[in-house]
Amino acid sequence: MHNQELYFPFLKEKGISLWVKREDLIHPKISGNKYHKLKYNLLEAQRSGYTTLLSFGGAYSNHIAALAFAGKEKGFRTIGVIRGEELQQRWQDNPTLRAAHTQGMQLHFLSREDYRKKEEATLLFKLRAQFGDFYLLPEGGTNSLAVRGCEEILTGEDAHFDVICSCVGTGGTLAGLANSARPGQRILGFPVLKGGFLKDSIRNFARKNNWNLVPDFHFGGYAKVNKGLVQFMNLFKEQTGIPLDPIYTGKLFFGVLEMIKQDKFEAGTSILIIHSGGLQGIPGMNAVLKKKNLPLIH
Repeated sequence: MHNQELYFPFLKEKGISLWVKREDLIHPKISGNKYHKLKYNLLEAQRSGYTTLLSFGGAYSNHIAALAFAGKEKGFRTIGVIRGEELQQRWQDNPTLRAAHTQGMQLHFLSREDYRKKEEATLLFKLRAQFGDFYLLPEGGTNSLAVRGCEEILTGEDAHFDVICSCVGTGGTLAGLANSARPGQRILGFPVLKGGFLKDSIRNFARKNNWNLVPDFHFGGYAKVNKGLVQFMNLFKEQTGIPLDPIYTGKLFFGVLEMIKQDKFEAGTSILIIHSGGLQGIPGMNAVLKKKNLPLIH
């Protein structure tokens, strides 16, 4: 996917070259890292003779939306196990879940308490009793096949970048970037969740020690958004033509630009930001912002 250079006056002042890998343009519905995460999992599911895919996610999950579209495209039945039984009565009001449903995904709602047991054998046994056998994809889609797909994000044309920046949800994308980076390249991950528990899950998949997490730009935690972030995203789109999403890429781009302004990178550094898509979540977030009387994402 092509790289786009960003031009801001302060970049020239700081001596920084900044580019964006436009992974959001890969596919109209299965964009960014989700495309890469699903690639080898779907091939494995087909090879193993599965006809049903099942995975877990929250109300605005990019992974659930992408899985629904990819499953339909490849002829699989799909089941989305969704966190929060309160959504059962009003899922039609949620643009992400509605879009998944229109692609034929069967939605199954769990209480938050039951959802926490998503990796336990008892719950999986119950789900198999209810839905028949299925190919299981973890929440967020991260497993070794997903990481293998994410190792293909960087290409030969990216070899000259000093620093590669990515947002981090479950850590699979970051691990894939770390594994495929060239010697000397640094990978910076910007977590969208609070808490330092991610490092262990990244270490499970990353074969190199060339990465670090920047925990300062989560804006209060997963799916937490404020007026400042929305204003930043709208201005950024106006100036560059690049749309960002409020859960992942908005926080990533804000963080990278802030670090440049704070002189966290030496003059002469060339930086590549991975735009991992996720734009499907914007209508749902705008509905939340409207209720809170906050500005909307353009």
